[in-house]
Amino acid sequence: MKMPPVMILCGGKGTRLREVTELLPKPMVPIGEQPIVWHIMKTYAAFGCRRFILCLGYKREAFVDYFMNYHLRTSDATITLGHNPRVKFHEDVPESDWEVTLVGTGLETMTGGRVARAAKYLKPSDREFFLTYGDGVADVDVAAALKLHRRAKRLITVSAVHPSARFGEMVMAGDRIVRFDEKPVKSAKFINGGYMVVDRRFVAKYLTADKDLFFEQAPMRQAALNGDMTVYRHEGFWQCMDTGREYELLNRLWASGEAPWTRNWK
Repeated sequence: MKMPPVMILCGGKGTRLREVTELLPKPMVPIGEQPIVWHIMKTYAAFGCRRFILCLGYKREAFVDYFMNYHLRTSDATITLGHNPRVKFHEDVPESDWEVTLVGTGLETMTGGRVARAAKYLKPSDREFFLTYGDGVADVDVAAALKLHRRAKRLITVSAVHPSARFGEMVMAGDRIVRFDEKPVKSAKFINGGYMVVDRRFVAKYLTADKDLFFEQAPMRQAALNGDMTVYRHEGFWQCMDTGREYELLNRLWASGEAPWTRNWK
């Protein structure tokens, strides 16, 4: 199955992770030696995705520097200095067949406007594209999500995930508290975890390049009301990086050698 391109929202300021994002845009905050956006891209690449469209805004230059110098960052190299400098790379990189389009979508543009502005880089043959956020890792089976999307024949499929639970829970019977449960690993509720599949007709029907348009507000709400939205339930791992605590958690998981979002990596 030929895989669609992957559009990743990378333009926000990440204010809740301010201690790190004053120096880096949130998708460039590292898990181990690589930024979180690389981990997201590796997940899609494991299913055969090779084209990526990054919607940039805040600190766009960090992405330009990272991808322009990617081979130098990941391979031993010999550099001959002088008026005609030359670089010899001593290893190839597994990501050498990735095509990454860096799109400036505006410093203050909201998510809906970013998607609309970046959509011009879709090819005429692209029936749909994957869409996700640049700050959450998961072991979502994106190929299964795509199959569901095509079977449903709706304009957007959203991956529903369980957020990690932040508090312990009280178990009650009537007006009596029976017990306190420790904080569960994840909540029983569902939220939009990103990892979406979007029919390109969704862009024409629901989006504009207006910089104040939030993808998650009027476009998604209207699509739901119109019956244009499908849900893909993901019961596996999902974790965003919104806070310093979550940054530390993801780095601990990576350092353990058993990072759960790498389950589908080859």
